Amino acid sequence: MTDRQHLLVHGGTFVAVGDGGDISGVRGGGGSHSAPDGMFVRDARHLSRWQLTVDGAVPEALSPVTDGDSARCVLVPRGGRQEPPAHTLFREQAVTDGSFVESLRITSNRPVPTTVRVAVTADADFTDQFELRSDHRTYAKTGAVRSRQVLDDGVEFRYQRGEWRSCTTVTCEPAPDGVEETGTGARRLVWALDLEPHGSAELALRVAARPHGMPAPQVPPTPAVANARLLALEGEFAEGVPFPSGWPELAAACARGLADLAVLQVPATGPDGEELRVPAAGVPWFLTLLGRDALLTSLFALPYRPQLAAATLPALAAAQATEVGVGTVAQPGKIVHEVRHGELAHFGQVPYGRYYGSVDATPLFLVLLGAYVEQTGDTALAHRLEPNARAAIGWMLDHGGLTSRGYLVYRADEGGLANQNWKDSPGAICSGDGSRPTGPVMAAGAQGYAYDALRRTAQLARTVWDDEVYAALLEQAAGDLRDRFQRDFWMADRAFPALALDGDGNHVDALASDAGHLLWSGLLDKEYGELVGRRLLEPDFFSGWGVRTVASGQPAYHPLSYHRGSVWPHDNALITLGLARYGLHDEARAVAHGLVDAATVAGYRLPEVLAGYGRGTHAEPVPYPHACVRESRSAAAPLALLTAVGGA
Repeated sequence: MTDRQHLLVHGGTFVAVGDGGDISGVRGGGGSHSAPDGMFVRDARHLSRWQLTVDGAVPEALSPVTDGDSARCVLVPRGGRQEPPAHTLFREQAVTDGSFVESLRITSNRPVPTTVRVAVTADADFTDQFELRSDHRTYAKTGAVRSRQVLDDGVEFRYQRGEWRSCTTVTCEPAPDGVEETGTGARRLVWALDLEPHGSAELALRVAARPHGMPAPQVPPTPAVANARLLALEGEFAEGVPFPSGWPELAAACARGLADLAVLQVPATGPDGEELRVPAAGVPWFLTLLGRDALLTSLFALPYRPQLAAATLPALAAAQATEVGVGTVAQPGKIVHEVRHGELAHFGQVPYGRYYGSVDATPLFLVLLGAYVEQTGDTALAHRLEPNARAAIGWMLDHGGLTSRGYLVYRADEGGLANQNWKDSPGAICSGDGSRPTGPVMAAGAQGYAYDALRRTAQLARTVWDDEVYAALLEQAAGDLRDRFQRDFWMADRAFPALALDGDGNHVDALASDAGHLLWSGLLDKEYGELVGRRLLEPDFFSGWGVRTVASGQPAYHPLSYHRGSVWPHDNALITLGLARYGLHDEARAVAHGLVDAATVAGYRLPEVLAGYGRGTHAEPVPYPHACVRESRSAAAPLALLTAVGGA
């Protein structure tokens, strides 16, 4: 694929098209975060080809698709300067949850009647997203059958494997003159359009995806209708948020983030089967519920959009583990890390149907529950989720390791994630020389979350559950954890906490941004916290756009590493909140201004991650090559900045 990709997103559906609006069906590019093109719903590709030809040739983009909520482009037949295009095509596309709609207007540029042969080649391969990642793994699909059925007004593609059934229906207005076989499984819908002199003809094409177990979606009649609904949704979601008048760039970043959060919500189910909408992690690969991501997104948005927390908490409670699961890393009381709905998860070929490989989702669940009650005064949710909260505390103390090891601890999961904190890539937890620890790992940031979780749950026990004994127990556990942490993690010779401890209690000594999370959770004494906060603003850490995940100058550092030198907006949002908590307001403003400046360069949208190159040598932030373009934590990060520094 030579042209750029453009992502259209709404709920649990995204469509990736090229500059001319086509879907070529190629596999993902050179990294785990490079998007394949296609239409994806619930982890499966429901449209793998969507290619327009005019008179047998692919037109070229006179005005390519621009980034936005809908895709619009202008196309013409390929030709030279001596022969002006015979006609012009105006193409508009939009997506809603479970559907993709296109309008195509062909206008003749000739003074005489003409006939134009228009064709759209469509296919649905129903490939699971896990098959499209850069590792190119293959999965056996015994008995799988794909079929096609020509309809009066289009074509339907079907897929069946055992009890698993999916289908994609393409309908057109006017109906195609014919539906042709291509020899590849795709079908070509063709029209012979008679155009008057300088006249026009229009086609409306609608794609409805029906994943396994889901009802058929309601497809809007046109992209204009779909786009109007989307704009209304985005406007409603941003309504009433107090944007800072004195800092228009932050206001614009907050507005852009809220618009993204409005469409990055996917269906989930609560403990009583109630339907909920929760923040998805991001597109392209993570348009699903990830515990850590949804919790942090909801925390950032809590002062402005508490309904995200009100949905996320019961959704995660409903998926909370109740027993040990070897392949899924489940343990009683543990909060889920990732929920998937695709074919491979359904048949147990990947462990991510419900996967629990996260050391920090469980304490963050408790942090959000406590913060939600404090922010809203709504104690009903805390009463309803009391058994879930107590089970989560039980996991931290028992399986999580607080009682036996003194800290939350994880071990690499051979079938899943090697690291189970937020820096979850294989080499992310490392010493300054780049070497990786072996055996159990106790990551610093997770201990901060555990401390905050214990304190906030103690407050709930005292004020909502009327259990003073339990509250005192949790407060004692929190105080003991704080004392242990500052004794065991603090590297006195560097005046900075270790990134982690290995199984023998040795320092994993990379200087890393996770120290800023300790400020957010309040784990460090004031003296230590101020030292850490000021250290994070020194040039080896602070790139000018944000705090690097790993400080430069260490062998472990690489500006284009996913977790070892890059700049993550959500990481920096937590750091900024922590700096403000410790009274380091100048430092908090410096980080906030760096992030907002980075957002301003990119249309006020913060990506998942930026490269770690410094602002002094690069006048604009350098993109990370495989970042999620829309990511819920990054979308909510400007709201966290607003909380931390106001309109300063």
